[in-house]
Amino acid sequence: MARAWHHMEPRSTRQKPYAPPRYEDTNIINGNLPSNQSKWIVTTAKTVICALAEAAVRTSPSKITVEGRTFETDEWANTPSTILDAVPRRLHVQPDHPLTITRKLIESRFPGYKTHNDLFPIVTTGQNFDSLGFPLDHVGRNRTDTYYINKSTVLRTHTSAHQADTFRNNESAGYLISADVYRRDAIDRSHYPVFHQMEGARTWDRFQTGRDGKSVAQAIWEDVEKLPKHDIAVEDPNPPYHIERNPLQSRHAPEEAEAIAAHLKRSLEDMVVTIFNAAKGAADSATPDEPLKVRWVEAYFPFTSPSWELEVFWQGDWLEVLGCGVVSQPILDNASVPNRVGWAFGLGLERIAMLLYSIPDIRLFWSKDTRFLSQFSEGEPIKRFVPFSKYPACFKDVSFWLRSSSSAAGGASPIHPPAAASAATPSPNSTKTSHPQSQFQSQTVRANSEAGSESPSNASAVASGRSSSSSSSASIAEGGNGNQSFATPIPPPAAPAPSTFHENDVMEIAREVCGDLVEDVRLTDEFVHPKTGRKSMCYRINYRSLERTLTNDETNELHERLRTLLVDRLGVELR
Repeated sequence: MARAWHHMEPRSTRQKPYAPPRYEDTNIINGNLPSNQSKWIVTTAKTVICALAEAAVRTSPSKITVEGRTFETDEWANTPSTILDAVPRRLHVQPDHPLTITRKLIESRFPGYKTHNDLFPIVTTGQNFDSLGFPLDHVGRNRTDTYYINKSTVLRTHTSAHQADTFRNNESAGYLISADVYRRDAIDRSHYPVFHQMEGARTWDRFQTGRDGKSVAQAIWEDVEKLPKHDIAVEDPNPPYHIERNPLQSRHAPEEAEAIAAHLKRSLEDMVVTIFNAAKGAADSATPDEPLKVRWVEAYFPFTSPSWELEVFWQGDWLEVLGCGVVSQPILDNASVPNRVGWAFGLGLERIAMLLYSIPDIRLFWSKDTRFLSQFSEGEPIKRFVPFSKYPACFKDVSFWLRSSSSAAGGASPIHPPAAASAATPSPNSTKTSHPQSQFQSQTVRANSEAGSESPSNASAVASGRSSSSSSSASIAEGGNGNQSFATPIPPPAAPAPSTFHENDVMEIAREVCGDLVEDVRLTDEFVHPKTGRKSMCYRINYRSLERTLTNDETNELHERLRTLLVDRLGVELR
């Protein structure tokens, strides 16, 4: 239950005013030219960057090897080596890393739950989609959104890919999964193609409680009384379920659903109190005596019903922290535990860590700079992150005409077919119209911090990941260890230019060429020529390193490579 908890509206679908300006590349760098020594360093770095970009587009063999495991590739393969190189990093288990500290803080509020922090990230489409009841036409199956190894194998897009297997193994009544997850997405300070999620679940056995002489609802209420109590203000105006907005599952008795919801909400409220009390102690701008307030909002996810989002009032805004709900019974049936009932939740670790430490840019989590890493220690109180420098930005525009047969679309790649017949049957809930990327948690991690990061004005659509216009959440997962051996694969061949333009393809090319030297890519203008009907688009690229000043020559070369790949991959005509 990780990925579908949230998804932001794709930028390519946002309306832009009609305006046919003449585009020219801009080149704005704040700062002085570097010394000769700095130029040598920059030249060396530039050579490495160029080599990585070239490696990312080399023709691949029919197989790739990731951490000793070999996979066949086919025409569905779209995963560059730059993404596969992130697999061994596993930031969430690195000692003294802010994601590790955040994970352990959350795990401390769920004693007795079995933790899974080192699950392999390459899974089947059956695990990633079918086992959770994703409709066959769900946008999450698109090659524009998901990294495919081959037609039936992907890099997991959420921790929920492991949910059915974990339920099936039935090793404990409660579990937590943290892992790295992968998605093709926008480029800005709150989006990264590899991020980390956590999901958790708690179930009860109807047969076992019956043998103990009590109903499952009675057993759950007894467990509710054992949970820690808090004194925060909670807004929860909605009923435990609603026949239309938030329906009860047909195989659940009302008293069961009410008891499960009570246990779920009390457990997650306790976790949130712990997180935000720690954040309050670290944030300079927080008023020490400002009372913590939370509220529950009805939501929709394909794999839970009824479902909710938890929001916290933080520094003047309501922030969505997680998505959750009563587990869809067909998921448990297909996991061979039909007698169990329970709840699940999902959240984004980067989102929580950015709030805890006031970290302004998601790229920082991947930094190996000691000026960043030395600020975090597992044995010390949470402290506000102190930026070590703000290097100058360099803005460059690229404008192009789409091919005459193309149109800008939010997602027009082929939709992935269902897995083999042995895959789990989609749940009845899959017939509902789901929000894009509908899982508990997603990749949008907006940080309300200084250094110009976006303020969470649409807070309820931010905390756990991507959000739709109605701000529904979507995911749950994460994972890793940076010292494992890894054979860098040769990436799959570049796919032929698609007939329909998708913004995520622009983002992917920018990441392949520039790596972490690109901070932001934004659509600044688009228009349709009144006579020819051709569509023109202009994107502004913000080049900025977190660790050094970029030069004009360096950004010029990166930008030229990006322009070339846009033509080669997407078939556009530069302006």
